[in-house]
Amino acid sequence: MEEEQGKKLHVVMFPWMAIGHLRPFFELSKYVARRGHKISFISSPRNLKKTVKVPPHLSRLIDLVAIPLPPVEHLPPDAESSMDVPHVKQQLLKVALDLLEPELRSFLENASPKPDWIVYDYASHWLPRLAGELGIKRAYFSLFTAAFMAFLGPPSVLLNGAFSRSAAEDYTVVPEWLPASSNMAFRLHEMTKNKEKDADGNDYDSGTNDSIRFALSVDGSDIVIFRSCVEFEPEWFELVRSLYRKPVFPVGALPSGDERDEGDEEWTKIREFLDLQKEGSLVYVALGTEAVLTNEEAQELALGLEQCGSPFFWVLNRSYEKLPEGFCDRVRDRGVVYSKWAPQVKILGHVAVGGFLTHCGWNSATEALGFGRPLILFPVMNDQGLNARLLQEKGVGIEIPRNEADGSFTGEAVAEAVRAALVGEEGRSVRENASKMRELFGSESRSNSYVDTLVHHMMQTNGI
Repeated sequence: MEEEQGKKLHVVMFPWMAIGHLRPFFELSKYVARRGHKISFISSPRNLKKTVKVPPHLSRLIDLVAIPLPPVEHLPPDAESSMDVPHVKQQLLKVALDLLEPELRSFLENASPKPDWIVYDYASHWLPRLAGELGIKRAYFSLFTAAFMAFLGPPSVLLNGAFSRSAAEDYTVVPEWLPASSNMAFRLHEMTKNKEKDADGNDYDSGTNDSIRFALSVDGSDIVIFRSCVEFEPEWFELVRSLYRKPVFPVGALPSGDERDEGDEEWTKIREFLDLQKEGSLVYVALGTEAVLTNEEAQELALGLEQCGSPFFWVLNRSYEKLPEGFCDRVRDRGVVYSKWAPQVKILGHVAVGGFLTHCGWNSATEALGFGRPLILFPVMNDQGLNARLLQEKGVGIEIPRNEADGSFTGEAVAEAVRAALVGEEGRSVRENASKMRELFGSESRSNSYVDTLVHHMMQTNGI
């Protein structure tokens, strides 16, 4: 994309401290910078070092701004992202984030040129007010689907206390502002996973619950940006526009032609295994950087992969020691259990991959659909349950059946879902629908067109 002529924007990016948030924010930064606009990308030192790398041709346009996190009681001193702490302690990261408000104010007041826009995440609920005081335009960037954000509800209702979800069961019913026919609700086990306590019985609190963070972030914005495609969920985009009553802009999946350089030697080893498999025969299994399986879950998942008969590549970061005795020996000729960071986009792009068993994180789902891969849905936590409902509703995934109360499942259910998605007649339409998604989620030209529209609005709003 050639740089546009004329005046340029200065856009500040401030993502939540999770790998799955930092990377899409940085991808959007690169898309905007390619149009000649200046980006200041703010995060903690370790997050910047681990997750972002400025391309040489954009180095004069993207500045990385490192702001150290203040110490917080019970938060490990080296914890700077959500993958660095157990799920139950992630609220402590939000305490640290909230303590950054004075540092953000100082940066925004002294930055040169003065920022025109700040693009922020759901957790920094105080940022819209701060930016407004400084005369900076505000864009909330949702890395969640329009369907999920519609489920949360209109900010005004949440903020005036007219609607409250105080128990896990409150999330298992379709809210009144959604169509009565919608299946958009969590299952009980998906919500109880979000409300775990630590080994000492502590239930950490950031002081502001996530529903209020979402509501304030949306309510205080001038525009809302979605990492999604209108063509994929048109009914939900229509609903959020009605609920928010402000401009809403999709930017697509923001596919990138590059990935981290680290691990090239490892990728060579992985590719050697993938090259041995028949086209479309292998199931790739990865549950994100934060999910932790119980012993029972890891064992049933392993038994399912053993029973399904397909080759598999399983990225298992945290539960390697929980596999059934002798499992690795029994599947060594057709399966790999991989305990390191894996180049997911490269793996998904390999012709051997016929399906993706996923935790339904939106980043992972869009990456897989960008290559037309059908999904085997295994939601674990956070927004993933609603993502699974949406993906199944759109006919691009098959969910592994589970007990709705406790989330238990069997290896046989895993094997059946994998076989259906990869080769079964019952999964034919899912494979066909997923293949069609390449043109939505794998298209850089589509994201470029979306971003052109977004940037035009941002410039026009600022009188540029």
